[in-house]
Amino acid sequence: MRPSSQRQGIRDTSTREPISPEAGTRPCRAPCRPPTRRFPRLSGQNSPNPPACPGGHAEPSDESLAGTALRELHEETGIPPQAVTPWPGYETVPFDIDIHDIDARPGKGEPGHQHFDLRFLFRLHTASKVEVTLQEEEVGGIEWRPVDKVASTSLREKLLKLPLQGEPETANASALIYNDHGEYLLHLRDYFPGEIWEPGMWSLLGGGREPQDATLEHTVRRELAEEADLDLADLTPFGTEYASDDAGRTVPIAIYAGRWNGDPRELTLTEGVMLAWFAPGDLHRLRIADTTSDLVRRHAASLPAPTAPQSRLAPKEEHRACPHGTVLNVIGVHLYLERPDGTVLLGLRHPDSAFAPSTWHVLAGHCEQENAISCLIREAREEAGLHIERRDVELVHVVHHIDKAGDRPRMGPFFRARVWSGEPELREPDKCTQWRFWDPAALPDNVVPYTRVAIGKIQNGELYSETGWPA
Repeated sequence: MRPSSQRQGIRDTSTREPISPEAGTRPCRAPCRPPTRRFPRLSGQNSPNPPACPGGHAEPSDESLAGTALRELHEETGIPPQAVTPWPGYETVPFDIDIHDIDARPGKGEPGHQHFDLRFLFRLHTASKVEVTLQEEEVGGIEWRPVDKVASTSLREKLLKLPLQGEPETANASALIYNDHGEYLLHLRDYFPGEIWEPGMWSLLGGGREPQDATLEHTVRRELAEEADLDLADLTPFGTEYASDDAGRTVPIAIYAGRWNGDPRELTLTEGVMLAWFAPGDLHRLRIADTTSDLVRRHAASLPAPTAPQSRLAPKEEHRACPHGTVLNVIGVHLYLERPDGTVLLGLRHPDSAFAPSTWHVLAGHCEQENAISCLIREAREEAGLHIERRDVELVHVVHHIDKAGDRPRMGPFFRARVWSGEPELREPDKCTQWRFWDPAALPDNVVPYTRVAIGKIQNGELYSETGWPA
């Protein structure tokens, strides 16, 4: 993110030429305002037309209406798109829309029609003076006018209501990427508290605007390319969200939505831990900001019914009633990974873990809508970046345990991976803070009790044990 300079100005660029019904709407645009609240106006060179804001018609090469506004600003005044940034709250939508009738011009074969001026508001953020180079065939001069002298009544009233800000706000953009299954692509951030925003949490891909970004769409496309080597054909503005940074300041984030059906494991991730698909109904399982969860759910609700996301982990089906007295057991799958030297892999659980905080435990996870070995393979990849093939897995122990009387029983199969690829990585730092291979005969003191029992039984070749049950 690059903060704007305190030397700012308000500019608006709008379309001034008539728009035919076939041509569609055309934009206007604006860099923006210093504390003096002044507004740039251009005057025509060879016509008596009154001064107007920079602007013009869209061209096929323009990526968006805001992009049209920025191109026209550059062409007419020489001010480059990189010298301005969208006004907070108007990163993806026009600041003002003016609709007026245009009389027919029979001599040119133009019927009467309506003209739409879409005005985009920008802030001049460069710290150095911007040189103005006029487009002489269309523009005869430029002047900065106080906001209260803006000719359009509706535009003037809106501008006067804007708060006078001495410090510019940052500009950010994020990508809300979804697939045909109704899942959303989320990015697990590195766990570097104090160094990055929302460390160890799932979030959207994106970042802050850089000087070379002409628009926030350029920002989000650049971030996708830099962070994941990802290029999406279509990105549509979805709105502006607001978040608080580490200093407690409110930061606007322009959200762009796009569809993609690729495999995130094939992307080249340069920042963070991993990328993965999640359905909105599964977000409660993640360490994720409430604002991000709400954003995903709102977007999901806006999709047509055939595309509306459904959790793969909660299929719609009627479960058969259990026989009377039956108690459902939780299935937790465990990986027993032993090196040729006999040492066994354990992970140190995060201090904030609900279960066994700051305690050593084997790599493990709960079965979802999947069989136990599929769960093992998935958890090994998600938690530690290990790749295991089904043919290389064998069952070595089962522990049936409860933590204390009255708790739900748990069945814990332990599987050995005879062969695997990769070295343990911290893929989920919000759950595990360290991986280490230990000698089974010299395990640390703070090991999950039933894990210690299971490792001992596996060393003795015993297939079953029970812990926590009353004698």
